[in-house]
Amino acid sequence: MTNETPPTAQDFIRYDLLTQRALRGVVREVLANVAREGAPGDHHFYISFRTQAPDVKLSTRLRERYPAEMTVILQHQFWDLIVTDQGFEVGLSFGGVPEKLGVPFDSIVGFYDPSVQFGLKFDNPDAVENAGADEAETAVEPASDSAQDAGETEPAAAPEGGAQVVSLDKFRKK
Repeated sequence: MTNETPPTAQDFIRYDLLTQRALRGVVREVLANVAREGAPGDHHFYISFRTQAPDVKLSTRLRERYPAEMTVILQHQFWDLIVTDQGFEVGLSFGGVPEKLGVPFDSIVGFYDPSVQFGLKFDNPDAVENAGADEAETAVEPASDSAQDAGETEPAAAPEGGAQVVSLDKFRKK
């Protein structure tokens, strides 16, 4: 008997992509509920997205300031939240200037609700499509609660402790 490891089977189903799509559905459902009923309790959301992703609607001023990624906070001062199957639109104020953003769900790279220490981190979909299944990962992890206004902020560093990280690798056959 040898100690050889059996060859890893190729994932033709692409469970990594299916999982990311399902978790983006969580973001969609949460935002749709907030659009209908408002944010319950102390819930508020940090949403990070790729500004250069297809169909992102962003002013030239904001795109120049955030050429790769941007994090917005939906807490007290946002308006006209509209959620569709493909993404959401929201009004926010940036430095006293009102703006309307359009964010496709596929462009989101992070979602965090600091009131309950719940977060989702998504792979870059372009990289996931081209990567092997073993390279794809979706995680649940904390982010910072340091920004206080509902406008823009730089992507925040994760605090020590808090939510646990759950990787898809945990569920893959070795």
